[in-house]
Amino acid sequence: MNDLTFASASELAQAIRDRRVSAVEVLDAYLAQIAKHNSNLNAICTLDEENARFQANRADEALFRGENWGALHGVPITIKDVLATAGLRTTAGSLSLTNYIPQQDATAVSRLKSAGAIVIGKTNVGDLAGGYQGLNDVFDRVNNPWNLDYTPGGTSSGGAAAISAGFAALDLCSDVGGSIRQPAHFCGIYGFKPTDRRVPTTGHIPEVPGAPKSLRQMLTVGSLARSIADLRLCLQITAGADPAQPDLPPMPIDRPTDRQLETLRIAWAEEWSIYPVASDLKSAMRSVATKLIDAGITVDRWVPDFDFAAAWRTYYQLIAYNLVHAQSLTLGDLRKNLAFLWRDGIQGDREFRKLGNIAGIGLPISLNPTLKGYFQTLTARDRFTTQMDGELDRWDVWLCPVAMTPAFAHCRRGAAIRVDNYNVPYSLASGAYVVPFNLTGHPSVVIPIGQTQSGLPIGMQIIGKRWQDIELLSIAQLIDNIVGDFRQPSGYK
Repeated sequence: MNDLTFASASELAQAIRDRRVSAVEVLDAYLAQIAKHNSNLNAICTLDEENARFQANRADEALFRGENWGALHGVPITIKDVLATAGLRTTAGSLSLTNYIPQQDATAVSRLKSAGAIVIGKTNVGDLAGGYQGLNDVFDRVNNPWNLDYTPGGTSSGGAAAISAGFAALDLCSDVGGSIRQPAHFCGIYGFKPTDRRVPTTGHIPEVPGAPKSLRQMLTVGSLARSIADLRLCLQITAGADPAQPDLPPMPIDRPTDRQLETLRIAWAEEWSIYPVASDLKSAMRSVATKLIDAGITVDRWVPDFDFAAAWRTYYQLIAYNLVHAQSLTLGDLRKNLAFLWRDGIQGDREFRKLGNIAGIGLPISLNPTLKGYFQTLTARDRFTTQMDGELDRWDVWLCPVAMTPAFAHCRRGAAIRVDNYNVPYSLASGAYVVPFNLTGHPSVVIPIGQTQSGLPIGMQIIGKRWQDIELLSIAQLIDNIVGDFRQPSGYK
């Protein structure tokens, strides 16, 4: 089988089952790719070569005996370094967890292992799953395979770089404010944020070990891959109720309706009025609409009647409440966070600083959290979720940008980001188009749709209805067949 490192997880699993290639051969190919390129990317922060080799040999021996472990038998995967892996260091990019070795796997990790997947290592992250770049105090910064001077996004930074560069077939990761979707967009791959509470988050950091369960809304566990089929496979394996997380509803996975593309109701927007988008990204979105129309599909330009600015404020209020007890911060951490908030608040054009203002939104809550305020914020979230449900009801999916820009050059956290003729605060530039769907809990798929004039990838969000994750992925596949533009970065073949 040719080009093992860029084959999909589904293709590799079938090839291993058919004995066209062995699990050991697949692992060797990935290890060689990592050895060749990881020193430039810093995508893999903890490599588990010895155990991966042991498991690959076991996988081949099992097949020889006629045993099949599951849908990912013998397929190497990576795990974001915020999800617990038994016996394997899990730092969340925090100095306080540099030597933390969990005793148990996160539930989603355990389910992938039970399906036959082999964990090859952990992927680098932003500090305690924070920020839109792969920056932390434990490991070197993560670089984008398309241009080492640019960020791969965050906080699933290493995962996106690893999948883009052919280090693994699938990366299990998480998204509380765009952490799957923005890196997928920046690195030219596929990413999926499921419906809120569809996949267990047991074993995710934050919360730091020993902290009370605080992140009960908006945090989702999803995946990064090189195909929609792999995103779907990962969801089918990891979704479902978890005894360790009894507040998860035992919702069965939905079944696709097998709609024909020409019967779908598709809405799209190249930009929301209050949030500017770089011209290259808008051109790519318009090209998508044109291609779909040329294929005989009815596509309407549309933006919901929804107060995105108010939703932004509610999101950061709820994040502040959720993180008050979820992190064990040192004095150095506090200083670093305050410096970030200060930069984020003073850099960028005034009109956008007013829209962003995450320090003004979150600091009062962090300093004086109240139970009444928390419940009021949850009530506001309910209203936004209900409103978005109603707005999306008329459509099967909605297509929109992932961020205001493509990947940007490495910079200090909090530095303003240039969006054509505007200077936009750091968090707003990367978060404005993703956090509304963390707040409301709607599922979102990111697919690659083209490149900028300078050769950087461009992704697009496809938003679906809550709890209709498989339906969304099925529709996304139909759209991807027409407009998808996955490419391997040069120099990694």
